[in-house]
Amino acid sequence: MAVTGTGTGTPTGNAPGSGDGTGPAGARGPLAGLRVVELAGIGPGPFAAMLLADLGADVVRVDRPGGGGLAVDPAHDITNRGKRSVLLDLKSADGPARVLDLVERADVLIEGFRPGVAERLGVGPADCHARNPRLVYGRMTGWGQEGPLAHTAGHDIAYIAVTGALGMIGDPGKPPAVPANLVGDYAGGSLYLVIGVLAALQHARATGTGQVVDAAIVDGTAHLTAMIHGMMSAGGWQDRRGANLLDGGCPFYGTYETSDGGYMAVGALEQQFYDTFTELLGIAGRAPARKDIARWGELREAVAARFRTRTREEWTAVFEGTDACVAPVLSLREASGHPHLAARGTFTDIGGTVQPAPAPRFSATPAAVTGGPALPGAHTESVAADWDVPALLPKEA
Repeated sequence: MAVTGTGTGTPTGNAPGSGDGTGPAGARGPLAGLRVVELAGIGPGPFAAMLLADLGADVVRVDRPGGGGLAVDPAHDITNRGKRSVLLDLKSADGPARVLDLVERADVLIEGFRPGVAERLGVGPADCHARNPRLVYGRMTGWGQEGPLAHTAGHDIAYIAVTGALGMIGDPGKPPAVPANLVGDYAGGSLYLVIGVLAALQHARATGTGQVVDAAIVDGTAHLTAMIHGMMSAGGWQDRRGANLLDGGCPFYGTYETSDGGYMAVGALEQQFYDTFTELLGIAGRAPARKDIARWGELREAVAARFRTRTREEWTAVFEGTDACVAPVLSLREASGHPHLAARGTFTDIGGTVQPAPAPRFSATPAAVTGGPALPGAHTESVAADWDVPALLPKEA
């Protein structure tokens, strides 16, 4: 089936009592009942906290007066969906004390400051564990808490550059291709922070003792390359771009342009899938032997020439539902309209914004989006009541 439109899948988070982001009333998912304090930041920290909120945790984001997040309207910052927000100035006389009041009642704290900043503000691990020894203190940074670059600025692209991950991506003879900020910030950063937090929670519940989770993007990104390092050690991977099975060097694992300027992605690695692919593509019996690496260039040109004869929609119809391991390359706006993703509800529409639905899925405790992005300071009263921290409320004149 051709991909058309921008369908939004199945909406989630519309159960009675949910949908307003007010926390416990709409809590669903395997982490329901977990309390998380997030010290506002940008990038991987907020995304990690969003994932915890998606899975049912009551995430209270401590926003600073005047903002400081992404340069977008907070109403569209999806990484703050399902959370609650209070405004606290950590540089004010009583700001740290209010954060520690929340910490005393929390299971997890997440912060993304440079090393030493939380300590100077009075909300570092020692301050927090003095109030709550069971707390899991999650630290999200690029370089980590130690090392010669720990106190320097950086962004995703620098972190993945030094780990070797960036150098693997792109065509040979051209600059490495930049994979947005998905590989470092979110795969190597956010997901490793969440894994660390959940593992430390298991330990805290078993022993009554919390700990600090030092999640560095450089560590997580390097960890993601484990299989490639194994292949390189075994002689099955060359340490250069475009020369390997999974980096675009292989003609039956890559992307090809269609007649209308679209692209198709091919991943026909196994022989049986490759046979189906070449048959449907129309080059079976005429393609150079796939195992003859010396003829990979010739094979690539044969495949490219065939793909250029039809549109992306036409090729999608040819390969759909087969084991050829071929798929259309879709844009972000097109992705939610893909028939398979629409059927699964992989994307959802919350407040008119199409966005990915929570993942992964659970059979007994399904997760859901319980509200749109938390606007800074919008939930002070509900958090003060639910967490029993009346000091959060403004003092009456």
